[in-house]
Amino acid sequence: MKMRNVRKYLKEFNGVSITAQRELLMGLIHKSQGHISAKELYKNAVKKNGSISLATVYRNLKLFKELGIIEERRFGNLSCYYELKHANSHQHLVCKCCGTIIEFETPLIQKIIEQVEENYSFNVLKAEIYLEGFCKECNNADNNTVRGYSMS
Repeated sequence: MKMRNVRKYLKEFNGVSITAQRELLMGLIHKSQGHISAKELYKNAVKKNGSISLATVYRNLKLFKELGIIEERRFGNLSCYYELKHANSHQHLVCKCCGTIIEFETPLIQKIIEQVEENYSFNVLKAEIYLEGFCKECNNADNNTVRGYSMS
């Protein structure tokens, strides 16, 4: 995302000043094309702007989350990740070995939501499912045990 696109994106949120640091952080989040931790975001931001602090990163992540621009994801005991809010619903596969996060979509989630709404008279606003396991590379590792997890 080019900086002028980031600026246009942020302008949609009235009352939010567009600072160089916010533009930088939004650009880096977009460029990550997936999930980025606050520490990874900070590390990438410092390379471009040495004066940015970790506190600034956290403050802006909180602001972006409150504005509905990004979503915060927590996968079990793994770190907290941030991603741009998607219009389409997607779920996550999380590798317990290397930490890879793979997004996937399935119509089964919508079927579950419909069944829950019908059976329990419950209005589902959000469904978040993640599956833990091992990615192809870690599953194919020569060693049958990876980081204490049995592969059999």
